[in-house]
Amino acid sequence: MAKDLSFVCANCGAAYSKWSGQCDACQAWNTIHETKALSSGPKGKTLGAMRGKQIALTDLDTQEPEPPRTQAGVAELDRVLGGGLVKASALLVGGDPGIGKSTLLLQAAARFARNGLKVIYISGEESNAQVQMRARRLGLEKSPVKLAAETNLRDILTTLEAEKPDLAIIDSIQTMWADTVDSAPGSVSQVRSSAHELTTFAKRNGMSVVMVGHVTKDGSIAGPRVVEHMVDTVLYFEGERGHQFRILRSVKNRFGPADEIGVFEMTGKGLAEVKNPSALFLSERGTPAPGSVVFAGIEGSRPMLCEIQALVAPSPLSQPRRSVVGWDGGRLAMILAVLESRCGVPFTGLDVYLNVAGGLRISEPAADLAVAAALMSAREDAALPPEAVIFGEISLSGALRPVVQTENRLKEAEKLGFTSAISPHQAKQVAVKGISLRQSHDLAAFVEDVFGAR
Repeated sequence: MAKDLSFVCANCGAAYSKWSGQCDACQAWNTIHETKALSSGPKGKTLGAMRGKQIALTDLDTQEPEPPRTQAGVAELDRVLGGGLVKASALLVGGDPGIGKSTLLLQAAARFARNGLKVIYISGEESNAQVQMRARRLGLEKSPVKLAAETNLRDILTTLEAEKPDLAIIDSIQTMWADTVDSAPGSVSQVRSSAHELTTFAKRNGMSVVMVGHVTKDGSIAGPRVVEHMVDTVLYFEGERGHQFRILRSVKNRFGPADEIGVFEMTGKGLAEVKNPSALFLSERGTPAPGSVVFAGIEGSRPMLCEIQALVAPSPLSQPRRSVVGWDGGRLAMILAVLESRCGVPFTGLDVYLNVAGGLRISEPAADLAVAAALMSAREDAALPPEAVIFGEISLSGALRPVVQTENRLKEAEKLGFTSAISPHQAKQVAVKGISLRQSHDLAAFVEDVFGAR
């Protein structure tokens, strides 16, 4: 215990190995007293006896002003950010290669620069000439955005400290390297160190920073998961190469709702915001065919309608195929098991293909009933009414569970011309003018009511 004790000046915090009457650091008398070290362990590896400064504490009921925001003027981008870009915040943007991350951020940089922010765009993957060529293609060459092509983190931070921008965009974090870390750029140590330095620098200097992150094969941001915990907001830019739709999804946001999405359309002059995503996702829907169902879903805080397509065909294989695009494959297996066990509808010897049209990815359980309806429609070769939307969650017992925001789903359907809806039975009755609602207690009753007794 004697080794854990030290002598500290109460006036300036200087530490000594033995007591004395006067502090050599601040020249104060009788301020040195015996105290215990902050931590114990090998010298030079722990905090030891040296004290830091005491931090200020506040109560829970202290009224702190909300952080200032700057809007880009693009409704879809501002929605995902929670109302605009927050000062002194750190954002991480991930997405597949070639999906349009650099295009999105260059357009966002130009918007923020036109709204009065000082913006610096630093590229570690492209030269200034390449970025300028993209800017000319997008019609942004007159925007007051400063460019740089650099990967040395020390040089970047020195430049940012001298320029004092309001927003810095780093494209990408995997190309940055710090000379204090003995590993190659893109390694776990370099990514973690670079992200930590950029985030702390942004907080300390009141600057917002946006970092682009590469993704792995399973779609998560490459590098340690701790990088996502360092930043305030994590955005994923999603989309299928064969579709022009792009979705910016918020998976973490300390300044706004998570799971919010913004929908964009890739055009020859960059990304254009889509103000009515439901109409866009249903625009290519032709004559209703067996296996086609319109699902009324909720993405973030907005209702959205999309088409779910299913195909059921005899399988020449001993083990039938189960292929899913835009939905969870494990949940499809659960729906098939419930249909067979609770409703007596077998899918043995049948290949099952499921697709969410338009490249959209659905994660909410409310799509269960729409998927079951699409599977039954494809299996029985019976098209559902074209004016109907379907939503509801299916439990393992076969019961249909109500979902949230039923009224918003029905209002969105009525806005696009749908006149009927099929949903689980709810204790609280919901009525929307122009929509006739058909409700079922369980999946077996739904199958019998819509497709007849099987």
